[in-house]
Amino acid sequence: MVVRSLRGRAVVAAIRPGGKPEGTWALPKGLIGPGERAEVTALREVKEETGVEATPVEKLGDVRYVYTWAGERVFKVVSFFLFRYRAGRLGDIPPEHAHEVAETRWLPLEEAPELLAYKGEREIAAKALERLSR
Repeated sequence: MVVRSLRGRAVVAAIRPGGKPEGTWALPKGLIGPGERAEVTALREVKEETGVEATPVEKLGDVRYVYTWAGERVFKVVSFFLFRYRAGRLGDIPPEHAHEVAETRWLPLEEAPELLAYKGEREIAAKALERLSR
């Protein structure tokens, strides 16, 4: 979860995944590459899916969920990290990853716990808001 200050307001980089309806906001995420640490994966996925670079702050937590793919139940754990924006322009997505993302947007951090589409991600956003409010 990449956070930055825009016009004195904390905002978070969000994506609308390809194929999802308008208003379906999510946080960047993806599969851990061979030999890759979770934090490195998160930084890579942020760059690939939003176009921005970030600096790690801390781990926010894990989200566990189950979904069905090709008739099989898949159990998944996604680790989320808090990052501070460092550089880049939101939406400058590398061409080889452009099909993964339909839209990018800076969402107000205080609204992210309501605007994000997935329960676990809303909880992560609430945790980030709480930590950054201290």
